[in-house]
Amino acid sequence: MKRFILNLGTVVLLVTAFLQAGFKSAQQRNNTPQSYTGEIMDGTCAVQDSHNQEMTSEGTKSSKDCALFGVKDGSKLVLYNSEAKTSFNLDDQDKIRDYSGKKVVIVGTYDGPTKTIQIRSITAAP
Repeated sequence: MKRFILNLGTVVLLVTAFLQAGFKSAQQRNNTPQSYTGEIMDGTCAVQDSHNQEMTSEGTKSSKDCALFGVKDGSKLVLYNSEAKTSFNLDDQDKIRDYSGKKVVIVGTYDGPTKTIQIRSITAAP
């Protein structure tokens, strides 16, 4: 009986996860804009979870200078969410350049396979 209950619980969890994944992919197919919050930083600093190491090694004075130095050195700007420790590629590098090193809210659509947000709007985070 215990095995049956455990198996039933597993099936319920799998079905729930499957339905949630289907719902999310349907949102992506419909290009439903969503809100994403984080800091605009270069990909190198995002992988390191902070600007600290790069700022120390390169001598930059602010997170903005650090991000722009990273871009000059070949990195792309990304949206980094420190709470989730997740970064997202951004489709329009020119549009976000002025927000380098700042916390922002981006409204856009997410492309899962490329892990890229197509930006519709960007504003400074409160």
